[in-house]
Amino acid sequence: MDRKERVCAYIASKEYIPLKADELMIVLDVPAEDVGELRSILDELLKEGRIYLTKKQRYMPCESERNTVKGRLSCNARGYFGFVVIDDDEDVFVKGDDMNGALNGDTVIVKIHLQPKSGRREGHVIRIVERANSIVVGVFTGDDAKYYHLRPDNKRLYAKIRVNPYEMMDAEIGDRAAVQITGYRDSHVFGRVLAVLGPAESLKSYIEGIIIDHDIKQEFDPETLEEAQSTKETVTEDETAGRLDLRDKFIFTIDGDNARDFDDAVSLDMLDNGNYSLGVHIADVTHYVKEGSALDNEAFFRGTSVYLADRVIPMLPERLSNGICSLRPNEDRLTLSVIMEIDKNGRVVSHSIEKSVINSKERMTYNNVTKLLEGDVELEERYGYMLPVLRNMKELAETLERMRSARGAMDFDFPETSVIVDENSEPLEIVREERGISNKIIEQFMLTANETVAEYAYWSELPFVYRTHEPPSEDKINAFNRFISHFGLLIKGKIGKDNPVHPKELQRILESVKGTPEERMVASTMLHSLMKAEYKPENLGHFGLSAKYYCHFTSPIRRYPDLIIHRILKEFTDNGISGARRSYYEGVTARAAKRSSETEVNAEYAERDVDDLLKTAYMKPFVGSEFTAVISNVTSFGIFVELENTVEGLIKLENMHEDYFTYDEASSTLIGEKTGVTYRIGDEVDVMLMRADVMLRQVDFVLSHDASASVIRKFRRMAGSTFINGSRSNSDAIRSGKRHRG
Repeated sequence: MDRKERVCAYIASKEYIPLKADELMIVLDVPAEDVGELRSILDELLKEGRIYLTKKQRYMPCESERNTVKGRLSCNARGYFGFVVIDDDEDVFVKGDDMNGALNGDTVIVKIHLQPKSGRREGHVIRIVERANSIVVGVFTGDDAKYYHLRPDNKRLYAKIRVNPYEMMDAEIGDRAAVQITGYRDSHVFGRVLAVLGPAESLKSYIEGIIIDHDIKQEFDPETLEEAQSTKETVTEDETAGRLDLRDKFIFTIDGDNARDFDDAVSLDMLDNGNYSLGVHIADVTHYVKEGSALDNEAFFRGTSVYLADRVIPMLPERLSNGICSLRPNEDRLTLSVIMEIDKNGRVVSHSIEKSVINSKERMTYNNVTKLLEGDVELEERYGYMLPVLRNMKELAETLERMRSARGAMDFDFPETSVIVDENSEPLEIVREERGISNKIIEQFMLTANETVAEYAYWSELPFVYRTHEPPSEDKINAFNRFISHFGLLIKGKIGKDNPVHPKELQRILESVKGTPEERMVASTMLHSLMKAEYKPENLGHFGLSAKYYCHFTSPIRRYPDLIIHRILKEFTDNGISGARRSYYEGVTARAAKRSSETEVNAEYAERDVDDLLKTAYMKPFVGSEFTAVISNVTSFGIFVELENTVEGLIKLENMHEDYFTYDEASSTLIGEKTGVTYRIGDEVDVMLMRADVMLRQVDFVLSHDASASVIRKFRRMAGSTFINGSRSNSDAIRSGKRHRG
């Protein structure tokens, strides 16, 4: 047992009485030359959560038998309470008054006591092990004799940040700002202004705050930009030496109307044996982003591009992403090509991975390809020569889709929308994104390339970054099974630790509810029952795709895992990977998988928060209007409803006046005690919009028959002057997705 473990064991022993650091040194008879080492050991044990300090600076053990545990504090955005989340154990409920200065996200030590009435574990924070919030975004709401006060935008942070007047930069009351935390004292939080983002009511300033809040870097370092600027704008003949020359081949791109970074192109030939020869050609980004360079380090840190309604925050500078790495038409480009022979059953019978050079012949859009395949006469005049290959691509994509469906791949076909904004980030329109056959062509081709590359890497025993999706836990599947039983559905077979559910069985459930009112809720609940996909250096398979091998290979411009995969494949093809290089890549892939999983979550949360913000702002002029909505969820505190434009809001139970409703958890319904009126998922209801709180990103409805004068007055008081008397005609704007001006 080393010194650290001996110190920890002593503090955890029954003979130990709480001691300060200098007292420990005397009791343990620590020589003067080892005092520094003991202090370092104590600091390490504190950070690891194995011991904690009392208010009187005495060290105590964090052991289950003494009812103390370590976890991460997760606060509630709509109430003054939270939970300490503990790995592999039940969460601990903590009241706001028992947080002892801890903030959302902090790692804490909590002392547990059991509540006899509820039976749940409750506790109070006795030590903050590690702070999570270094920068906080919020609005300056007032001042006192000494400080200005910043109210965080993040409603999970139960604190106002105090800022000295001389650390305000040029911020004023009513401004949104990013503040760096400088210290904590007597339950107060102190900070200094890093950046003034703009007036509080500005949506652009709010979006800037969301970006900062999710640790997303916008500006590139000067060294990175200088390196990007030094890259050539065209491919030279010297660079094409030793590459498979595909410049004469009919290769083209299919992307969205507004895309500018084209990182994948496709080709298709029919072979004499009746099989398909599919080529997926991906921009060779690693030719320009060298290992260990500023560009490489920046891409690793960012992990992914972020796509928000009013901007794109790229992983790589535009000089590369929209320039030399973009597979623009009629320009030579360096690529990494996967050329696959696929039989009539959708099975890849052979493949090769080649360093190549291409010259894309067309820049096609999803809309135009779909219209072409549907017989658009005008487009045929321009692109008619492409129809034979496009029809073969459609046929192959449908074959691949049938193959994946037969093995159990799940398809969550949720309606997706995007918010169109003006130059000030104000929402103008919510548009539904249509997925045509062209989207499915590219989707199926990219899935096939990703699976092929992952399987090749696995059997070649390469250090690698896999895209993994593990099977759902037994508890979650059993809970989902109980939920769908109320719709007359059931997952067949015995589900257990050694007998996990097969994705094909979940796919069967999805197909059985297709076109029914409960389809969206069943699909959404199923999705939340699944694990989150992650990047891992080990191949764990992909449950949702029912694939044994899967990776992300096809988007190196906007995802770091794809970029590092390209680098590994190229080196393996050229020289092989062994010895020191293998050890190096094992470390790199582990770090890249972890970092990319983190940045992906940050990007997803930022994208979600911006969409919620803009959808709430879009609805604000419709306050007072009536709509037809669908119940998307039922809870003990009310019902969530969704409009046709996918905006979701809450009808609180306290505002449902036709009866006294009780919540039946087993069937997820609200039932009126006198009338027997029942509200369940999938029901259509007439609602009136009462509030669209942009600050909270919260939309509140009431059932139309509950919109009494008193209820309207209540919401008018809550909203102040923002309450607008609308009209039923606004429902037409919601259906069209456009907002009336004036």
